[in-house]
Amino acid sequence: MSRIWTTIGAGALAGAAGVMAMTLGEKAEQAITKRPNSYVPAHTLQRLFGLPARPDSERLWLNWTMHYGQGIVFGVLRAAMARRGLRGPVGSFMFMSARLLNDQTLENATGVGAPPWTWPEDEQVIDLLHKGVYAFVTGAVADRLLRGPQRPVRSRRHWDGAPTSLPR
Repeated sequence: MSRIWTTIGAGALAGAAGVMAMTLGEKAEQAITKRPNSYVPAHTLQRLFGLPARPDSERLWLNWTMHYGQGIVFGVLRAAMARRGLRGPVGSFMFMSARLLNDQTLENATGVGAPPWTWPEDEQVIDLLHKGVYAFVTGAVADRLLRGPQRPVRSRRHWDGAPTSLPR
């Protein structure tokens, strides 16, 4: 049971580090691009819980709750991945996909967002870069805090037939 709590705690810390790095990157990008703050997280959480509509100026705490909450909660998934051997850049790249899928599912299911392929290309790139920062920082912290599997690793063949070992 302590392994579960260790994984949850490490994941929450990793997710918090990742979401803080993503937020700092977003603020730096916004200073350059002059892109305004997004209240999509607040609108999504409002719809998920059936909360009354309010102006964006009154949604800051709701925005932060969804933004930081998702980052911290999803950090637990990345920690579980690290614990089971999905580590390093490949694990973080896979995790980035999971995080993007979560955002788009919630935003589109609530009617708040639009499918990303309908967005302008610069907005797609910006979203992918920010989620990449989140995923790779979260992954680096989770990988550092948790050990991977302790069992022997089976050998497998790489696509070209050369024998390789699975990552630990």
